[in-house]
Amino acid sequence: MTAEQMSISTSKSTTTGAGTALTNTRGRWLHHWNAEDEKQWNSVGRAIAKRNLAWSIACEFLGFVVWQLWSIVVVFMPAAGFTFSSGELFWLISIPSLVGATLRIPYTFMVAKFGGRNWTIVSALLLLIPTLGMAWCLGNPETPFGTMLVVAALAGLGGGNFASSMANITYFYPAREKGWALGLNAAGGNLGAAVAQFMVPVAVTVLAAGTLGLPLAGLMWVPLILIAAWGAWKYMDNLSSAKSDMAGSLASLREPHLWILALLYIGTFGSFIGFSAVFPKLIMDSFGPGVGLKLGPAIISLAFLGALIGSLARPYGGKLADRWGGARVTVACFGVLALTAMVQVLTLPLGSFPLFLVLFLVLFAAAGAGNGSTYRMIPMVFALRANASGEAGDAGDAGDAGDAGDGAGHMSATRKGSAALGIISAIGAYGGFVVPQVLNASRQSTGGYEGAFIGFVAAYLALMALTWAVYLRRSSAASLGNV
Repeated sequence: MTAEQMSISTSKSTTTGAGTALTNTRGRWLHHWNAEDEKQWNSVGRAIAKRNLAWSIACEFLGFVVWQLWSIVVVFMPAAGFTFSSGELFWLISIPSLVGATLRIPYTFMVAKFGGRNWTIVSALLLLIPTLGMAWCLGNPETPFGTMLVVAALAGLGGGNFASSMANITYFYPAREKGWALGLNAAGGNLGAAVAQFMVPVAVTVLAAGTLGLPLAGLMWVPLILIAAWGAWKYMDNLSSAKSDMAGSLASLREPHLWILALLYIGTFGSFIGFSAVFPKLIMDSFGPGVGLKLGPAIISLAFLGALIGSLARPYGGKLADRWGGARVTVACFGVLALTAMVQVLTLPLGSFPLFLVLFLVLFAAAGAGNGSTYRMIPMVFALRANASGEAGDAGDAGDAGDAGDGAGHMSATRKGSAALGIISAIGAYGGFVVPQVLNASRQSTGGYEGAFIGFVAAYLALMALTWAVYLRRSSAASLGNV
């Protein structure tokens, strides 16, 4: 028997030399979990939290994989005999983001309702529906577009996983280690987009042994999904202390800064997920067959570099924000995004693939860093707003003491900020739908993508000005401080 098992009792909780004892009931429900209890954390808590984090990352990673599968599959569909228009292909790319962003809101509350372990198992197994559906649809070039669109929409189930995964892990870690754990969880999930765009071209061309085996794009993930669901069933835990905070969510909706920060997150995370989804098609449209360059699967698979760099840049954006302030780093990221998008507009006519690729990787890096800095701003803004209005805002307010404050008309900054993180992450994901549709509209109306990039430049400059005006302008900084 391990030390972890010895410290988990089946009797009532007691305070011992190892801290408050845990009780473990049927269905792997842990009772009396308290990550802030240093004795419990150091004796058994850390090991339990790491185990749950590892399998949470695995399941969230596969969620992002499924969410982004259509972004790379559409590039190969014309060669497989599908005759959909470019506009229809853009819908197949963007509909998973629309559904995934919407599902993030209810997914946030599923952990408290069903248990983190239980919902992770369910949400992982749900990924079998879009992957098997994709394999079935792609096996027949006569599949109607309506059917294809419904199956693509089901890939949005993978996008919802992020919200429940983050909500679950936040309960397992103490405040002093929560940022790092959530950062690992988010980065591990985001990497799924890069892996999908790297592996699918290899699977459908190389592994298919001389034929274009598009059904493999979905089937190849089925064994991994089953393993992840089994791992969640075998090794993860439910926490009885995980409670949903509907009151905190409703209170945060009344905070004007939630909507401002949501706009900023659309500009950063929305750009990351939107460009990730559309990057393979942009490469094909701009440099593929018909414009003088025969692109093989190896070149198309370079699209994975964008999602990879954006994912890796996210924690560095948070780290820079810790040092220089989230608002300053976010302004800088929007500046880089605007400048790079403008250079992309000016250089697209040159037809240089290396330059196109390098500029897009800069866009991804700036968007990824902006993810980290904007996400860091959210709890800081709510804490500073609470201090300015006299609300309680320390970590202790998240429990019963916070509820007492609510009766006096106040909601703790911790609870508001935590609720806002979930809502803002959902709103930001809508950028994954908006970006491809803007590019589609530009191509439909002008035959190219320059118009869309000019629009992106204007949007980034507007968001840059908004960030400065609200969070860095001298009169604003006096009330909000350096966020």
